[in-house]
Order: sequence, then structure tokens, then C-alpha cells
Amino acid sequence: MGGNGSALRVCTDHRGGINWLSLSPDGRRLLTGSEDGTARLWSTDDSQCHGHFQGHESYITFCQLENEAAFTCSADHTIRKWDVVTGQCLAVYRGHTSIVNRILVAKDYLFSGSYDRTARCWSVDKERQIQEFRGHRNCVLTLAHYSSKDIPDASSEQGEKVSRDFLVTGSTDGTAKVWWVSSGCCYQTLRGHTGAVLCLALDELNQELFTGSTDSTIRTWNLVTGEPLKVFKEHQGSVICLELVNRHLYSGSADRTVKCWLADTGESVRTFRAHKHSVSALKYHAGTLFTGSGDACARAFNTESGVLQRVFRGHTFIINCIQVHNEVLYTASHDGTLRIWDIHGVCKQNLRSRPKKELAQNRSTPKRSLSQLFNNKVGCTVTPPQGGECETIELL
Repeated sequence: MGGNGSALRVCTDHRGGINWLSLSPDGRRLLTGSEDGTARLWSTDDSQCHGHFQGHESYITFCQLENEAAFTCSADHTIRKWDVVTGQCLAVYRGHTSIVNRILVAKDYLFSGSYDRTARCWSVDKERQIQEFRGHRNCVLTLAHYSSKDIPDASSEQGEKVSRDFLVTGSTDGTAKVWWVSSGCCYQTLRGHTGAVLCLALDELNQELFTGSTDSTIRTWNLVTGEPLKVFKEHQGSVICLELVNRHLYSGSADRTVKCWLADTGESVRTFRAHKHSVSALKYHAGTLFTGSGDACARAFNTESGVLQRVFRGHTFIINCIQVHNEVLYTASHDGTLRIWDIHGVCKQNLRSRPKKELAQNRSTPKRSLSQLFNNKVGCTVTPPQGGECETIELL
């Protein structure tokens, strides 16, 4: 196996494309949701499938894995909760009238966004709808949740600072909205994009929201006031995914590049090239930026130098999602496979090259930012390597 990024395993259990891949908070399990209408649970210890969740009547669009339960949403208009030990379906959440394309579990809430133009909030334990967020003029594509003590509501006593929960939604109507979870009322409508809002990145500590759009721009907003702060304009295609790390914002685009921006100034400081199709997924880990693309390859870049270090070949269709755990890269593709790669060498090399100041900052800075990624469904086929084997190109 070594440290050369070679494939450790190819999991071919699904009978349809994998639309999403979720890692449990404790890192012990992975969950895949597929076009075949099922979800599968995988152990990160042995890379074996330990659960098969069946019950949806159409394809699964998205999934989220918690330590004790798994959640899936589907084109059948429902959301399901599953026991990760027994595989039993514990709850079915009904109410949406079209495809549910995104879910988010936060605190005791389950949030969902749908093509029916609404977002909804459910009680995780009681299988009932708590709130409906209605106001978008088109599909709700992406979600984020945060809490703030800086925004008093009408029921607050003067001067009282109580933590309030908010839901952020992005839509194909070109807006993002901030909602009070308690009342379902819209607190802010963030207007400025001229295309669909595909992705969000939330920085709770600095009370900022970043939105990426089909209009090729990224916009940043003050979450308290709704004030537009900056517009990042250098991409030449839709901004598909965002990753925020230590006030560096990484954006993946249909223009086949990833850009690194200084969140404080909006300056573009680095461009990561080499993709032959749209960049559909991003994941930062230990000084390395991993990307997934419509060209069916995953790549590893050094974030300091921008140098491409590895290309991971083997998939035959778009990579929809990537995860990293314990120096292992997991890639999930519309070709129906989950592929597992050894990345110990590249991560170790990049950690050695990072400044000591940055390493100290990573140890001391709490993980407060949240990135919610929108999954681009448009991919391209590529010719598989000879014999169907996974290939890694060593560049350094």
C-alpha cells in the first residue's frame, strides 16, 4: 500500500450512481446514498459494508450520518431515519410534495430542502414537522444552520442575549434566505446573485455567509445585518462547491478550476488547475486540498504551493462527493462505486511543508465554520484504464 496514493479497495455493492457520501462524527462509519434507492453503511476500520437500508420508493438524493442514526432523503418526497446497528427504519418524515434534495441534522432538529420551494424543520425524535419555511420562488438547493446571541427577536426582553437558531437556505431563484427556526419567519433575504445559489459556506465566528452561484460569482454577507460585503468575480463558470478553512475560501467551478481566496479581502491568491471537467467536490485535509471532478478523477494539491501532487484514476463517471479520515481518501461516484485510497504519503509531506504558525493556529482555532456543498449532477464519461484497474499518477 505505502504512501503513493494507491487504491486500497473498490466497493461495487450499489446498483446505481452514488449521489452522496457522509462520514459519522466519530469517524467510524460512512454512509452512501444511491440512485438504486438504497443507502449502505460502511466501516472505516475494514472498509466492509455493514448495513443496507431499503425502503425508499425512488432514488436517494442526499444522506447524513450521525453516530447512532442515519438519515436519507429521496425523490419519493420523504426523509427516513435508520438505526445504524439493526438497519431498521425508525421514522419516515412526510410532508414535502416534490423531490427532497438536501437534509441537515443539527441539535435536535432535522432540516430539509425540496423542489417544492420550501424548507422544513422536523423533530428528530418525534417524527413530526415543527416548522415550514415558505418564501422561495423556486427549488431550495442547499442548507446551513447556525445559532446567534446577537440577533434579538420580538419576544426578547430589552438587553437580553439568548442564543437563537437560524436556518440559511439557497435557491434556484437566485436568493439566499435566513429564517428564524422558532417562528418560521424570514429574517433576511439576501439578493444580488443573477443565477441559482448552488452552495453555502458559513463562518459562525465571524458571522459571515458565503454563497456560490451559477452566475460565476461568490458573494459574502453579514449574517446579522444582511449587508452584502464583497463579490468574488474571477471564475468563468458556475461555482459548484465551497470549503472555508482558516479564513481561506476554496471554490470549485464549472470552469475546471479551484480558486483560493482570502476571505477578509476577497483577493484571489491561488488557482488550482489540471481538471478536464467541472470541479464537483472539495475537501481540505492537513495542508492538502482534495478535489473531485466530472472528468472522473480525484486530485491532491498542496495548498501552500498550488502544486498538483497526485491524480487518482479509476472512476468512470463524475465524482459526486469525497471524504477523508485517518489518511484515507474516500471517493463516491455516479459510476456506482465507492473507492478507497491511501494518502498517507502526500498528507505527511504537506504537513512537513506547512509553516509552524499555521499548524499552531489549527490546533488552537475551534472548528466553527460549516461548509454545505451542492452536488452537481452533470458529469462526463471517460475511458476506463486498461483492464479496469485503478491508476495513480505520481507527480512529485
